[in-house]
Amino acid sequence: MDEELISLLLVSVLLLVSRVYDFLDIGGLIAALAIGLIISLFGHWTWLIVLMSFLIISSIVTKWKYEEKSLLSVEESNDGSRGWKNVAANGGVASIVAIVNYILGGHELAYFAFCACVSVASSDTLASEIGSLDSRTRIITTLAAVPAGTNGGMSPTGTIAAFYGGLIIAIISTLLGALNGDSLPPLFFFLSITMIGWLGCQIDSLLGALLENKGYLGKHGVNFISTLCGSFLSLYFAYILIY
Repeated sequence: MDEELISLLLVSVLLLVSRVYDFLDIGGLIAALAIGLIISLFGHWTWLIVLMSFLIISSIVTKWKYEEKSLLSVEESNDGSRGWKNVAANGGVASIVAIVNYILGGHELAYFAFCACVSVASSDTLASEIGSLDSRTRIITTLAAVPAGTNGGMSPTGTIAAFYGGLIIAIISTLLGALNGDSLPPLFFFLSITMIGWLGCQIDSLLGALLENKGYLGKHGVNFISTLCGSFLSLYFAYILIY
């Protein structure tokens, strides 16, 4: 089957699933359509599967124990349906990587950098949505106790969830990379994507504590920068450990 046709079919499935299960609102669906097309056409359809995996996982954990989160005022707004700002914040850097990949004619590190972005987004989302119910929350900068859901807060449950967020994306992307003939050693790829996801989540927490709490950045800006840091970390890992 033609790769462009596969891409279009996957984007259609992404929108259908998101609409049926109320993962995204109308603005989120439009943003997902644009980002999905960019990533699948300028990158590869396997890239889109990685992103779809993140969307599905993040949407499930967002709606998980939603009523309990509402009682603590740590729930995602709009009944858990994510809007275009959230989609752009978590998928914007991944889209840029796909465009750069196309301009460069298919760079060997592009898929690695793309998966690193998604891993950070996944790690941060799981940490936020699962860790928000853990009362043992401390601010990352001073380790002082803070209410659950505080920007820059970290908890034992959230820290573990962050690891699994990166791990899930690492498993999926490593398998798809092997299918698509990725040139990086699979073990290096797997361990790096897992680690970068977790590290990116910590960067997100630092930005939240230092900048978001002071009003210098909003939630979506923090998400965008942390995923951008994930892509840079992937390049650093590759050049230090491989090249």
